[in-house]
Amino acid sequence: MADWSQLPTDLLGLIAKRLDTSFDLFRFRHVCSTWRSSVTPTRRRFPGRFPLLPNENNSKNFFSSSFGFSLSKRTVFVIRSRHNATSWLIKVKEDESNRKHLLNPLKRHRFDFAKVLDIQNLSLLEIGHEYVLNYINYPPNSLNDACTLYMEKLILMHLDQKSDLGGFVLLTIHVSGKLAIYTSENKDWVILEQMPSPYDDVILFKGKFYAVDNTGRIVYVDHSCFDVNLVANPVFGGDKKYLVQCKGDLLLVDMYLSIDATVDSSFSNEYFEHEPQLAYCMSERTVMFKVFRLDWKQKEWIEVKNLRDHVLFLGEDCVFSTSADDLGVSKGNCILFVDNLFYLSGEGDGSDCGHGVGVFDLESGCIKPLENCPELSKLFWPPPAWFSPTVLEVSVIFLLWFFVNCFSLNSSANSAGLVIARVLCSVLSLALSKAPRI
Repeated sequence: MADWSQLPTDLLGLIAKRLDTSFDLFRFRHVCSTWRSSVTPTRRRFPGRFPLLPNENNSKNFFSSSFGFSLSKRTVFVIRSRHNATSWLIKVKEDESNRKHLLNPLKRHRFDFAKVLDIQNLSLLEIGHEYVLNYINYPPNSLNDACTLYMEKLILMHLDQKSDLGGFVLLTIHVSGKLAIYTSENKDWVILEQMPSPYDDVILFKGKFYAVDNTGRIVYVDHSCFDVNLVANPVFGGDKKYLVQCKGDLLLVDMYLSIDATVDSSFSNEYFEHEPQLAYCMSERTVMFKVFRLDWKQKEWIEVKNLRDHVLFLGEDCVFSTSADDLGVSKGNCILFVDNLFYLSGEGDGSDCGHGVGVFDLESGCIKPLENCPELSKLFWPPPAWFSPTVLEVSVIFLLWFFVNCFSLNSSANSAGLVIARVLCSVLSLALSKAPRI
């Protein structure tokens, strides 16, 4: 049998650079002492402060000297037990202190859940990620932490994939509906004035920036010269356009909305008694979707009637797709999306109320609330039955992991400490396995 601990250090370094997440790197470094000592657990670091976007007339924001943005990444995982086929869909935010926070995979709500996830005994598959801008020095909002976020979608491109210190570019949609670009070289935002129609979505597809406006016209965004080039002509009909990568293709999802202030009046009266305009907006409902695939040669959108085994997710800050097999469900060909009218009182622990999630079935053309689709709703909160919490806080197990990482067998003096740390981790893992089920 091959001795994998004897792989050359240079080769281990090349392998580690291809790992996409901190979880993958964590597992890589825990294979053996040789693998652990070959790679330093580093993360890409971004500037501590980004300037606010310019005003609508492209002038500097008056408050830019006092306020700003910080950048954070959130990753959506499908988590499975190695002994159970049931899956759990969760979004993980990693802060500057390397602490992990759990969020709703489609929304901005954070779960107040300080329990242990023993990821060594779990299967994690990354199916999507998002970058968000958080306001700095803005007064906290009493509603929730999501109110401190810049609400438009943000995408990031690393200019040097091999270096943690390489440059990067950010692309988002300005409040005016125009595109805004930030480059690490210029350290400032530039508003692109091209295209009269407001943009609906942006995406990083095969290493390039693309954007779609509300007519369905898609453009390639050249960050090197701040220019846009038409890729495909419009698709008229819907009210909101999304771009998503699926099976190597670039898809356009066209959402059709209906505004009816009389819909679900009891909901509006209860929660927005003194805000009639907000109640009217909350009555905006999704009634249909159409999906198109980009034909790059013909430069046009081709309608897709069947997604086969794939599922599309339209979140508040990210859009992604995956297969039914990866999710552990029996069928795909559907779209999960955030919808104002689906108030799922049974979903979450009280911190996730307000907005709901809908499911659109492409075969039948029907829309249902997520709670009416048992197989899909089990992917969301609360965690599945196989998840075992413990009274220990998250910081304890990460402290032990850090303790293990600090030791290297390159020094014989540290070998005893390494053995002790491994014993402690084993005891903790045993405690996790014996903890009561929820």
